[in-house]
Amino acid sequence: MPVDQSLIEALGDEIFEALCSRQTLKPITERHGDFTIDDAYRVSLRILAHRQARGETLIGKKIGVTSFAVQNMLGVDQPDFGFLFDRMVYEGEMPISSALIQPRAEGELAFILKTGLAGPGVTDADVLAATEWVMPCFEVVDSRIEDWRIKIEDTVADNASCGLFTMGPKVRPDGLDFPNLEMTVWKNGEVVAEGKGSAALESPVKCVTWLANTLGRYGITLDAGDVILSGSWVPLLPVVPGDVMKMEIKGLGATELRFT
Repeated sequence: MPVDQSLIEALGDEIFEALCSRQTLKPITERHGDFTIDDAYRVSLRILAHRQARGETLIGKKIGVTSFAVQNMLGVDQPDFGFLFDRMVYEGEMPISSALIQPRAEGELAFILKTGLAGPGVTDADVLAATEWVMPCFEVVDSRIEDWRIKIEDTVADNASCGLFTMGPKVRPDGLDFPNLEMTVWKNGEVVAEGKGSAALESPVKCVTWLANTLGRYGITLDAGDVILSGSWVPLLPVVPGDVMKMEIKGLGATELRFT
C-alpha cells in the first residue's frame, strides 16, 4: 500500500528544506521500511512544486545511476530519474561551496529534444527521431542524504540526487555511433577517468528510451525543447572549490568547469 499522503508531503518538505539549508538527512529507507519507488516519486513531485513555487522553471528531465561503475559505488541496482530546472545550469564557473553539500562530478551526454516523447512504447528509433542536438555535459550531482547512504528509493525521492550541470557545444545526432563514443575526463590537468557511451545502459540513446518509458508510467512526458541528461559514463568524482574539471567526447567537443 502507498504511504499516507501526509507523510509524502512531510518528506518532500523535509528534503526541500535540506536543499535550501544545505543540510543532510538520514535515509528515508532507514526510517520508513515500507517506502517504495512509487512513494519516492510522489515525494519528488512535492519538491518539484516547491521549486516551481519559488520561481524555478522546469527545463528537462534526467536519468542517473546508469553505469555499473556508479551503481556499484552507490550500492544502487537500477537507474533513477528526476527533474531539471533553469537555476541548475552554469557556464565556466560553478559555485559548489554555496549551492551544494557533497558534490560529485560525472561526465555524460545531454540530449535536446525537438519533438516530445510519451511512454510506454518509446523505441530507440523514436528517441533519435526526436533529438535535435546532443552535447557533452558535466553534471555535478549532490545528495541530501547523509554520506550518500542511499537506496534507489532515497535517490528518487531526492530528485535523483540532482545538483548542477553545464553543457558543451551542440552536435547533430545524425550518424553518431553512440555506444562507441569515447570520453576523457581531466581533473586539475590530470586524466582521472575514461569511458564509452556503452557504459550507460549499453548506449545513451537507450537511457533516454528507458527514461521516456519509465516516466510514462507516471503520466510524465519528455517534451519538445527539453534537456535530457542521459547518465554518467564514468565513476562519480568528488570535487571541491578550486578544482578544474574538463571533459571531452571525441568528435563532439569539450566542456570545462572551475569550481568555486
